[in-house]
Amino acid sequence: MKLVRWGESGAEKPGLVDGDGAIRDLSGVIRDIAGPALAADSLASLRLIDPATLPAVPAGTRLGPCVGSVRNFIAIGLNYADHAAETGSPIPSEPIIFNKAPSCIVGPNDDVILPKGSAKTDWEVELAIVIGKRASYVHANEALDYVAGYCVCHDVSEREFQLERGGTWTKGKGCPTFGPLGPWLVTPDEIADVQNLGLWLDVDGQRMQTGSTRTMIFDCRQIVSYLSHFMLLEPGDVITTGTPPGVGMGMKPARFLKPGEVVTLGIEGLGEQRQTIVAFDDWTAKVASGQPTN
Repeated sequence: MKLVRWGESGAEKPGLVDGDGAIRDLSGVIRDIAGPALAADSLASLRLIDPATLPAVPAGTRLGPCVGSVRNFIAIGLNYADHAAETGSPIPSEPIIFNKAPSCIVGPNDDVILPKGSAKTDWEVELAIVIGKRASYVHANEALDYVAGYCVCHDVSEREFQLERGGTWTKGKGCPTFGPLGPWLVTPDEIADVQNLGLWLDVDGQRMQTGSTRTMIFDCRQIVSYLSHFMLLEPGDVITTGTPPGVGMGMKPARFLKPGEVVTLGIEGLGEQRQTIVAFDDWTAKVASGQPTN
């Protein structure tokens, strides 16, 4: 299945994508694509529904982040060997873990806001894992049994905040709008091999990133298992798994996002995102005037 959340920001409703690519309203069946609704028995019940029996959602309706009420938004750093090389970093011997603030999560096509004072906001297309069952001390061979699905994540990153301001990476990773998720939450049965998916990202139509989950240093099984030895993973937790090469920081000279640019990105089988980059002052002016901000 491909599950979605649709409607105004903060008031999204659950939905699914039918065989023709149209969105069907699930709000009469479940409250949200979140928490207990991501359990295996809940997903099995949804698979039994004939999408034609559900109300159609009008075409062009805004898509929200594909999972709601996220409590933990965990990220893995330098998880592609070729990306580590472009940043001049050694291959990690264990997964590098940091957090993105759940408050940074937005829809797949919402604007991305450059933070106040930002000069080095960068792009990163990533595969995200959504947990469907409480996981603690899970063996790698069983780790994917705890996964509800996968989605596209744009791990937007302010490099000065992340790398030049001391402390942890987190301060450059959790700014508002720095975590677009979606368009869909795709259940594992739709993905033949999660470790063989192509990823890409363009800025203003210019290809910046091309990669494959084949080149992950730590694969999805290892990541879920590893994290479960350091924290309790709950249904709805999101784990974004690292980015392939082609980020702006790795270019010579480095290149970062500017207001008005449009970023498009996607992963094979998981859909595409599209975001316009907006300056902080322009965004605050829109908010003050009551204009829509997504």
